[in-house]
Formats: sequence, structure tokens, C-alpha cells
Amino acid sequence: MSAPAPPAPANTTLRTLVAATPVAGSILFPLLVSLLMVRVSITAGVLAAVLIGSLWFVAMLRTSEMPGHS
Repeated sequence: MSAPAPPAPANTTLRTLVAATPVAGSILFPLLVSLLMVRVSITAGVLAAVLIGSLWFVAMLRTSEMPGHS
């Protein structure tokens, strides 16, 4: 039985994006939605919440790191 191969060098930009996506979304989402609700309208805030939430969800899925199946 042979030892598993060492992991390939990771793309630094992708790893930074993976680390920053949850933090950026959790900070920017409530700020943007609440500012839109106060400055524009509640409807704009709700629409922004749906759009930003959907885009954030897709970004989190695209950048997720799943363990390999061996």
C-alpha cells in the first residue's frame, strides 16, 4: 500500500476568496440592505436582500472546499 500523494500547491487567490466570502457577505449584507431600506424604500431593501442573498449563496457554493472521496 502506497502513501497518498502530497497535496498540490493551492491557488492563493482562490484560497483568499474562499476565506473572504463568508466574512464579506456577513458584514456587507446587513449594511447594504438596511441602508437601502432607510435611504430608498423598503421594497428596494427587500429586493436587494433577495438578490444579494442569492448571489452570496451561489458564491459560497462555488468556492466551497469539499473533502476528496478516496
